[in-house]
Amino acid sequence: MTHQGEHDGGFLYPAEDAQQILSIAMARQTESGELSRAQLLEIAEELGISVETLAEAEQEWDIKKYEIADQRQFDRERKQRFQHSLSRFCFFVGFLCIILIVTGGSGFWAWIARFLFFLPGAPWGLKLAWGWWRIYRPNEYSYTQEFQRWRRKQQMRRAVGGAVRRLMGSF
Repeated sequence: MTHQGEHDGGFLYPAEDAQQILSIAMARQTESGELSRAQLLEIAEELGISVETLAEAEQEWDIKKYEIADQRQFDRERKQRFQHSLSRFCFFVGFLCIILIVTGGSGFWAWIARFLFFLPGAPWGLKLAWGWWRIYRPNEYSYTQEFQRWRRKQQMRRAVGGAVRRLMGSF
């Protein structure tokens, strides 16, 4: 597909498209998939990007890189908590089903099993359904809020852990 004016350089790409195209081209150009800082500076110079702008972009990427890593860790922890709760719920319900099967659905223990299912089991199941919805169908605003709270806690833990290590190291 040809774009009008593309042969004479008149076609304009949206910045995001240009960034993706250049990213793919650079990845194909480099055999190892990595660029040295000198190569990065050379490419930036060819693109008319100043050294200062490149340095600012590097700093921004450094911050973003840690945020992405934190976000992956946050998502992993949420899924692990959900899976742990789900397995506990399945074990609980399975145990109650075994009681109902063994007692034939009647008798004292069958009534206890039913009582246990409806009293704590039903709210537990609703809580699991809500947890699944929050994890696998998240609302962007609430996800961001929850992630920011989690990240602040992690940063506090790191800061306290670092202070304790420095304090213990001085003894």
